[in-house]
Amino acid sequence: MIRYSRLVGALPAVVPFVPPEAFERRLGHAIRIRIGANESAFGPSPKAVAAINAGAARINWYCDPEGYELREALARHHGVARENIGLGIGADDLLGLIVRSTIDPGDPVAMSHGGYPTFAFHVAGFGGKFVTAPYRDFRNDASALADVAAKNDARLVYLSNPDNPTGSWLSIDEQKAVLARLPAGALLVLDEAYSDFAPTGSLPPLDPDDERVVHIRTFSKAHGMAGARVGYAIGAKGLIATFDKIRHHFGVTRLSQEAALASLGDQEFITSVVARVEEGKRDYVALAESLGLKALPSATNFVAIDMGDGDRARRTLARLLDDESVFLRMPGVAPLDRLIRVTVGTKTERHGFAAALTRVLARN
Repeated sequence: MIRYSRLVGALPAVVPFVPPEAFERRLGHAIRIRIGANESAFGPSPKAVAAINAGAARINWYCDPEGYELREALARHHGVARENIGLGIGADDLLGLIVRSTIDPGDPVAMSHGGYPTFAFHVAGFGGKFVTAPYRDFRNDASALADVAAKNDARLVYLSNPDNPTGSWLSIDEQKAVLARLPAGALLVLDEAYSDFAPTGSLPPLDPDDERVVHIRTFSKAHGMAGARVGYAIGAKGLIATFDKIRHHFGVTRLSQEAALASLGDQEFITSVVARVEEGKRDYVALAESLGLKALPSATNFVAIDMGDGDRARRTLARLLDDESVFLRMPGVAPLDRLIRVTVGTKTERHGFAAALTRVLARN
């Protein structure tokens, strides 16, 4: 028999997210409304699509493992040096690189209880020890997170801002307070996957020389390129160089790099996506109110709707999938498990979801 490592052998078999394709295989048909994975309903930039089409004939070539052109463009876009930019196979890959680069088995890692499951997946996979702070009023509690990090001498502190799964956000001052109280030698991981939707005053200025913090961004949300898997880190040069020791050098494919470069150059398209998302969030707020529910304020491309309790939320999610062929997700940890999370879809998808939710609640 194969002898597995003690660490991996002791881990439970966990999939952070069950994909909609798995539900389709169980149901035996395609999902009708897919608004559960925070994918952009508005697709990628036409310029990105054109870049993919133009580059398809060169798919026999490996990518540039340095990602030179894309990193140069990102550096200009953010006003930093190319050496401050690290590419990853989506933001999730970068979170894994950060964990692997900074912790040893048994090292404490601080995050909010019920926060982004994939980060927790990486920490467990590399033997980290979780210390957590509870959400407060469905928001990350900056003070409690700083307290638990300081008390346990955490090596890493993870903060998603704007937040998944609640859609909430923290002010710059709240984030600076966490940074100021970091244990010596610790790293603050600011997961800013939803930065394109963030309100004014919620994204701290980039300081690439500050070795205490790394910012994670992605092309999966506003850019509509979740399937291309392109993420990037903005951080101190030493941290970014460390990733080169362990990263998949050919992981961000040639077509993905070319599409991301084209999308970055189409800021007009990104602005239009953000505007359409804002319109959709207003529709969801109105829908929730009409059904006697509450939609939480959101700085992302989704809205969390409070169902009142976890059992009702789970029943609603199951009936939406089984009876209406509508795919949503929800947090799995109390008290966040009273929420259902709805990605902003197209107008047609939003109207279909509204009708489906109304029918389900009438039976629920």
